[in-house]
Amino acid sequence: MTKPSRLRWSLPALLCTASVNATTMPLNMTQGVSDISQQVYNLHMTIFWICCGIGVVVFSLMFWSIFRHRKSRGVTPAQFHESTKVEIIWTAIPVVILILMAIPATKTLIAMEDTTEADITVLITGSQWKWHYQFLDHDVAYYSLLATPKEQINNRFNKEQNYLLEVDRPLVIPTNKKVRFLMTSDDVIHSWWMPAFAIKKDANPGFINETWTRVEEPGIYRGQCAELCGKDHGFMPIVVIAKTPEDFAAWVAQEEKRNADARAEEQALLAMNMSKDELMTVGERTYNGHCSVCHQTSGEGLPGVFPALKGSAMVLKDKAAHINMVLHGSSGTAMQAFAKQLSLKEIAAVITYERNAWGNNTGDLVQAADVHAVLNGKGDE
Repeated sequence: MTKPSRLRWSLPALLCTASVNATTMPLNMTQGVSDISQQVYNLHMTIFWICCGIGVVVFSLMFWSIFRHRKSRGVTPAQFHESTKVEIIWTAIPVVILILMAIPATKTLIAMEDTTEADITVLITGSQWKWHYQFLDHDVAYYSLLATPKEQINNRFNKEQNYLLEVDRPLVIPTNKKVRFLMTSDDVIHSWWMPAFAIKKDANPGFINETWTRVEEPGIYRGQCAELCGKDHGFMPIVVIAKTPEDFAAWVAQEEKRNADARAEEQALLAMNMSKDELMTVGERTYNGHCSVCHQTSGEGLPGVFPALKGSAMVLKDKAAHINMVLHGSSGTAMQAFAKQLSLKEIAAVITYERNAWGNNTGDLVQAADVHAVLNGKGDE
């Protein structure tokens, strides 16, 4: 009695679970929000129904043949070999079907690759493990990083609805405008995947791929890196906000002002010195946001993978090499170049923090002017 009882109760639970999954995870592909995504969806459905038709015809003929020519009726199997007529028929029919499928597929592929007459162009650069967006038509460029709190990742806080699909600075594009995307990479192969736009384009180091979209309605759209690109591949989300042209223009003006203010602040920093307390505070925040994932919050790194900063000979003795390493990274390793990712203030602060945290206690204070000097090849230390 035990086994049937378990089976009786498990079937409704299984059906209920399947019903829930069908609503939260639809079986068919999404239609998307752009013209191309709708074309891709229509192509998908066209091919799907052609395949369904082929299946119905083939299985109908098969089951009819099995029933009609069954042994109990005393049917004698036909004997034929190398029938030219049969060969022509079963070759010609698939060719016709493939041509019928190729016509809409070719039209959709040509439309997907047509990036001409774009209203705006965005250069997307992937790096471990973040995206950089540069608007070639405006003075706007920034990095987009994962914004999910580490406490959620480490299961100390409850996971929110957009867990691992939220960023600090989303990509913003205008609606009803053709937006051209150029894609490349600083290190390994990444893949910019935005299902709502029907875009999945590889970002390859040393190459530039391109694609485009035109979003009709304002909204927030989410995607991910779809290429296994290293240990934090799963922490490289994409968020795109589509704004009306008026709101987009206001956002661009705000971002251009922010960049101008940041450059003016950096120039002012070159003529002044920050206190150790300020450097350590900013440095710790910058380190935890950009460096701790590899070198750990303790500065001890991961043996055999990421070198320790605690007690490091370079950190303790060679300040110029330390600055150069943070600015330009190390070719062939996971150490990235932060010259374009961080401000002079943040770089000066994080280097000061690394040289005075975890018992290093060098007493060195690195200022923005020191970083600027190494960046321009004028460092003398």
